Parts: sequence; structure tokens; C-alpha cells
Amino acid sequence: MYLRCGSLGDSRHVFDKMPQRNTVSFNVLISAYSRSTRLALESIKLFVQLGNEGLKPNGSTFTSLLQSSSLLEDSILGSTVHTHVIRCGFSGNTSVQTSLLGMYSNCGDLESAEEVFSSIVEKDSMAWNSIICGYMKNDKIAGGLQFYGKMMMCGMSPTQFTYSIVLNACGKLKDHAFGQLVHTRLIVSGAATDLPLRNSLLDMYCRCGNTHTAFDVFSRIENPDLVSWNSMIAGYSERGRGEEAMVMFVQLQQMGFDKPDEYTFAAIIAATGAFPASGYGKPLHAQVSKMGYERNVYVGSTLISMYFNNGESDCAQNIFSLIAKKDAILWTEMIAGHCRMADGENAIRFFCGMSQQGQKIDSFALSSALSACADLVTLRQGEMIHCKAIKMGYDIEISVCGSLIDMYAKTGKLQAAELIIFEIGFPDLKCWNAILGGYSHHGKADEALKVFEEILKHSLEPDQVTFIFLLSACSHCGFVDEGKFLWNYMRERGLRPLLKHYSCMVSVLSRAGLFEEAEEMILESPYSGNYLDLWRTLLSSCIISKNLELGVRATERFTCTLSLHARANLWRQGVVWDEQGASVVAKPSIRIEFRHDAQQVELLGDSQTLEDECLDRLSLRSFSPLVEFDHGWQDSMILIWAGSISSERWDLVGYDKESLRY
Repeated sequence: MYLRCGSLGDSRHVFDKMPQRNTVSFNVLISAYSRSTRLALESIKLFVQLGNEGLKPNGSTFTSLLQSSSLLEDSILGSTVHTHVIRCGFSGNTSVQTSLLGMYSNCGDLESAEEVFSSIVEKDSMAWNSIICGYMKNDKIAGGLQFYGKMMMCGMSPTQFTYSIVLNACGKLKDHAFGQLVHTRLIVSGAATDLPLRNSLLDMYCRCGNTHTAFDVFSRIENPDLVSWNSMIAGYSERGRGEEAMVMFVQLQQMGFDKPDEYTFAAIIAATGAFPASGYGKPLHAQVSKMGYERNVYVGSTLISMYFNNGESDCAQNIFSLIAKKDAILWTEMIAGHCRMADGENAIRFFCGMSQQGQKIDSFALSSALSACADLVTLRQGEMIHCKAIKMGYDIEISVCGSLIDMYAKTGKLQAAELIIFEIGFPDLKCWNAILGGYSHHGKADEALKVFEEILKHSLEPDQVTFIFLLSACSHCGFVDEGKFLWNYMRERGLRPLLKHYSCMVSVLSRAGLFEEAEEMILESPYSGNYLDLWRTLLSSCIISKNLELGVRATERFTCTLSLHARANLWRQGVVWDEQGASVVAKPSIRIEFRHDAQQVELLGDSQTLEDECLDRLSLRSFSPLVEFDHGWQDSMILIWAGSISSERWDLVGYDKESLRY
């Protein structure tokens, strides 16, 4: 009675006052203690007392004792209880065998668990579930699925719990095909599906990226709980479908019966992390603060990632400072975030702070820190982190190896980079690209082409980064034929050339004196009217080779493109927000004041008036003005006249709009 009312102390008091106790009374109290990790050892003491009083344990006694050993994750204690089980003749008891199976699995001793499982003559669904669960808990997911297959071959019917754990395993492995087979088996069997099983099915499809089928499963759930909503939002988030995730989040809030928890907010913030923070991230942050989840590590890490994605490192730092108990994921997010923003110094600073705080450093943190060292070209710091990776055994991790190769290549230690890549059994494309980048940077085109051959020998598909490095190497060394071959190979493989590819190829052709081909390539590219680099590259080569005719054409193209850039930046309108949050296009008065020698030009008005007046004034000088603004106090006005280029310096006296910046 006292136990059912939750009064364990009163139960023990009554037990101690009993004039005569039997095995049943001991079992009641041992069973109660075995359910609590804090009191599990008391059950062992009671077992010793039971023997001292001359009583014999039964199957229920050992089942409870094995439960205590499992809670404590003490395999030595569990093995001792197992010895008593054999000694007392209960090794053939199905209930005890199942408990032994669960104990060894929970303690990570899968070998002993499999031995116990093999000794069970008549294996019921509980025994099968125990061995499958044991493998899942110890990250031996493939082994767990093999036991599921054996269970099916034995003709044993899976339970709802069996289907749930197997579907969860398929989700973790992202094995969509196997998950569909399990789903088909579930439908054919006609077994009842409760809410946990439907949630497992939903989670499997979401993790495997099949959000369409996942939504069909979700729609058929009569009363979805918060787990169902979270799975759907997380599924959309992982697929980069932030808008659908936000729709689900809004619907959840409109339902009213389930308030979002920390997992909900983590999923929706991650889903909208790439969107403008002002429109999505910050309003969600406000809700998080209101509900008290701001200091939650799980939510905090997604907020930090969101702010880094929006380039607001100060806000990310504020979130980090608010969280008292920082875990390794939070530290790693700060390292990776600063690394993405090309702030290598702060990335290294947080890595050092993570080490000093005694946090467990994983391969992702090491990889990010090494990338920061590569960007900063700090060899000594990179070598220290390399030593740390070796001590922790992460130097064999492929992600760390790729970052190590990149770091050594960028710091000029190509031999060290080569040594690492040759020690890797099967380098991935990231590793090959890293060494390619080093060869390209140091003008070693022959070595770069050999690496390209190795990539093909390893049956890897080169990506756009691969060809940027290869074409850049060909450009540095004047390898025209090789550059053309790589260009055609890339196009044949269906890879769309980007601006950097065109820039490298134009450089290859221009340096070889193939000006017409270079010009034709620029004109055929989608970047000819928007980017200056292509025409600037061709123009530089024309100047060196004194090709006047093509140089004039390149100049006209260059200045035309520059004019578009200058006017777009000069007359850019501002955007402000009213109290209701609606966007309003502002047309403020703008004042520009330039001084050249003794002359001074001061213009005042709105954007349209300013543009007209500027063109009228400067056209009187027979110049076609092109303004290219930088972030300094002096700006260069490039003047085109009579087909020649001249650059005159203008002192910027003052301005009222940031839109003057280029």
C-alpha cells in the first residue's frame, strides 16, 4: 500500500518492523529499489540480507537485481548476479534470461548479451526486442537490423515496439529503401498502429528526406502530438525548405493545445537560419526569450548558427555568453561560425577556450580550427592543433585530414600535405581539392594535373572547385591545351562554369595571345555585362601585347559595365520600417560635395534631381563620368574622353547618404 502511494520510506519502516519476513516481502522492496538509480544499491544490500536470514531468492528477485545492475551500468555487478542466477538454477528462466539480456546490452557487453540470447530456447518477442534494442543503444545499428531480419525468418511477428525501434534505426542510417520495406510489412501484417509507431514512421521518412510521404503520414494521424509536429518541422528544416517549416510552425501555434518546446524552436530556427534575421530569426528569438528557452543549450546553438549565417557575430557572442553550462556543440558552433565569417583569429581563440574549459573536442572542432589556421596562414598554430589531433586519434578522420592538407598547402608546406594524403587509404574529393589548391597557388601545374589523374583513378567525380584550381594552375603556367581540355571535359560532365572558371579560362587564352577566343568566350558567358573582372583581364593582356584594336573594344565594354555599377550604387534608394513593420521606400534629400583643384561641385536634392543635375554639370566638360566609390575618404572618378582612360583624384568633402559607398 505504501509503495503504491509512493512512500518508500514508510514501506521500509514497515518492512524493518516485521517480526517475520519471507521472500515475497523482500522481493517487493527490492523491486521498488531497482526502479531508482539512486537507490539501486539498496536492492543489493537487501539481497545480501535475504541470504543472511536463510531465505532463497526466486526469479523475481534476480529480475529486479539485474534491473538495478542495468540502471547502474555496472557489468561487474551484473556478472556477479548472473553467477548467482546459475548457482540457484534460474538460468533457464525466460524472464531472468530477458533481464540478463537487457543488463548486458545496457552495459555495452554485446558479446555476453548475444551468448545469453543464443541460450534462450524459446525466444519470444520481448527477447528479440531486447537484443535489437541492445545493438541500437550501442550504435551497432546495422547489427540490430540483422537481428530484425533473423526475427522475420524465424516467423516471429514483430510488435509495435519492434517496428518503432527498427524504423528509428532506418532513420538514423537514412536507409529509405529498408524503411519502406518495414512500412510495407507493417501494412501487410494489419497490425494496429499507435501514436508512437506513427511518429517513428514519420521520423524515418523525414530523416531520409522524403518529406512528401512524411506529410502524408502526418496527415493521417488523427491527433498528432508535439513529437509529430517537431518531426515534420525538423524534416522540412533538414531539406532546406524553410517556408514549409514556418507554415507548420504557425499552424502549431494556432492549434493552441501544444506549446512549442525547445526542440520545436531549435528546428524552426535552423529551418529559417538562412533567411534575413530581421524577418524570421529575431522574432523567433523574441519568442524563445519569452518562453525561457534562451539559455537552453539546444536552442542556443541554433540561434548562434542563425546569427552567424546573417553575419551578426556580436549577437551570436551575446547568446553564447548567456548560457551558463556550455557543451561541446556550443563551443564548436562558435569556432565554425567565426571560421565561416573568415574571422580566423576569433575561431582560434574559441578553440583555445574550449580546450581550457576541458570540453571534449571532436573532429568537427579540429577541422574548423585547422581551416582557420589555413585562412590565417599560421603554420605554427596549425602544427600544434595537428599534434592535438594525433593525441586524440582524430588524425585518421577524413574531415580532419582534408583540413590538415589545406592548412599545410596554404602555408607552403606542400611536402607535409602530400605525406598526409598519401597516408590516407581512400582520400575523398575534399582532400584532393585541398592539395590541388596548394599546387595551384604555388604554380605547380604539372603536379596539379597528376592529382586530376588520381581523382579519376579513384572513381571520384570532380566538382566545380576541382576545375577552378586546375584552370588556375594552367593560367599561371601557360598550359593552353591542357586548359582547353579541362574546360571541355567540365562542360561534357554537365558542370556549369561559374565566374571564376571563366576568369581563369580568359586568363589562359589571353596570356597565350588568343585574344579573339578570349573575347568570344566573354561575350558568350552570362557574366559579360555584369562583372568587370573578365574585361579587366582581357584589357591587361591587350596592354601588355599592345593590341590596340581589341584593347579599345575591351575598354568600351569595361567602362560600360563600370558605368552600370557606379550609377546603381550612387542612386541606390534606402529602405526603412514603420511602426507596423511595413516596408517604405524613402526618398531623402541627398547632398554631395566634391572638390577638384580650385573647383567645387555641390549637389543637393532627391535622387532623380541629383542624377539629372550631375549629368548636366559634368557633360559641360565633355566627359562621360563614371564614379567608383570605395570605403575611404577619397574616391576616384574615372573619366573617359577621346577613347583614352585618365584617372583624376577628387577629395570628398562630405555626404549625407551611405548609398554613396561602392
